[in-house]
Amino acid sequence: MNFHGPEVQRKAIALLRAGTKNADVARKLNVPAGTISYWKHIDRAKRGECPGAHRYPCPRCDGELDQAAYAYLLGLYLGDGHIIQNRAMKTPSLSITCADSWPGLMDRCESAMRTVFPENSVCRVRRKGCREVKMYSKHLWCLFPQHGPGRKHERRIILEPWQQEIVDAHPWDFIRGLIHSDGCRNMNWTTRMVGGVRKRYEYPRYWFTNVSDDIRELYTDTLDKLGIEWTHCTRAGKKYNISVARRASVALMDAHVGPKY
Repeated sequence: MNFHGPEVQRKAIALLRAGTKNADVARKLNVPAGTISYWKHIDRAKRGECPGAHRYPCPRCDGELDQAAYAYLLGLYLGDGHIIQNRAMKTPSLSITCADSWPGLMDRCESAMRTVFPENSVCRVRRKGCREVKMYSKHLWCLFPQHGPGRKHERRIILEPWQQEIVDAHPWDFIRGLIHSDGCRNMNWTTRMVGGVRKRYEYPRYWFTNVSDDIRELYTDTLDKLGIEWTHCTRAGKKYNISVARRASVALMDAHVGPKY
């Protein structure tokens, strides 16, 4: 849902064209900084001033965005991704943190980045126990308007209408990205009495854990649209964990997501 009407956007564009800094416009109009950056990018693109347009066209503004790859990459970004721009680098970078335990995930993440940003290079930065799959692009503000100061769970995370359309068209790719970042498939067990004998019973379960209420809601809303049954699992008084354990729902998740590798 878009919580910022056209009048707010017009005021923001007017301030930006007058030279007001993005952060100042965001504070003045009480709009997320990422949304302000996105509006500025779209306005400049319409006027032929899209940053980097002469060298690397924007996948969304100037090209044909691969929506399935983008839905997957968006899920990864909302889970284990971040965008930074320091003073030394004029171009912002997108990093997705992937554990060394899942080399297949790294390959898939890198492939999605290259598909969404076909003109850009992608690298892997070694960290302790993990790799950062990383790329630089001046169009990251346009593709990921959820970016803003602070941690994701400390600010609102709302999809823009065009992003929601992509997620609705490619829901399994979005779910796969979220599970591959902040989720897993494992085996749970319990015991039950069978013919007077207590026997161990194992069953598969999908977990998704994220501190952000908004990101968990994006996950569960998409599950609802797919007909997947889910439950909250409260730990230490916090409903950070979403469980999918019903046999039919797990079967659907197995068919479209599957375990990490």
